[in-house]
Amino acid sequence: MSIALGKYAAVVLGSYAAAILLLMGLVGFSLWRDARMRRALEAVEARQRKTDG
Repeated sequence: MSIALGKYAAVVLGSYAAAILLLMGLVGFSLWRDARMRRALEAVEARQRKTDG
């Protein structure tokens, strides 16, 4: 399937590229934040286990 974009090809393809990059950035940020929060939670739980004895 081929779509003829004519003179708008650069704008449309640029928009698709920008959207894909933004989505990849959001996914990457979410994964990074999840890992950071998981490490922080593990540290807090380890501290609690230490004090609870």
